[in-house]
Amino acid sequence: MSALDDFGTEDTLRDLVETFYDLIETLPEVPNLRRLHARGHGVAHARAEQFDFLSGFMGGRAYYKEKHGHMDVKQIHAHVPIRAADAENWLARMRRDLADEGHTGAHADKLNAVFARVASVLINEVPDWEDERREPL
Repeated sequence: MSALDDFGTEDTLRDLVETFYDLIETLPEVPNLRRLHARGHGVAHARAEQFDFLSGFMGGRAYYKEKHGHMDVKQIHAHVPIRAADAENWLARMRRDLADEGHTGAHADKLNAVFARVASVLINEVPDWEDERREPL
């Protein structure tokens, strides 16, 4: 039995991802998450890729790997300036969304712990795009 089986179905996962990004796009307390997700291919692309990645990550069909040939989350985010505050904001939002969608208990606790480990690995010192546009003093 996979983590996705414990979680529900692909539709359950898709609902979580859609809720997560609906809130990323609208909540005033996550402007930097919105900015980071909107850059590049945009939030619609991030929604699709998040679902594809999480499906395989949770033991379901590996849509992301089928499309991109890997599941290296660090490589996926290598170009994104992720600071500790960004990782914590992402985790806090995802924890709330999991609970709000009715995911509690051992499977949600395990998923939150894995998300926390992955988020900590993604923290980096990639120059922020905003910094690159500023003129040197």
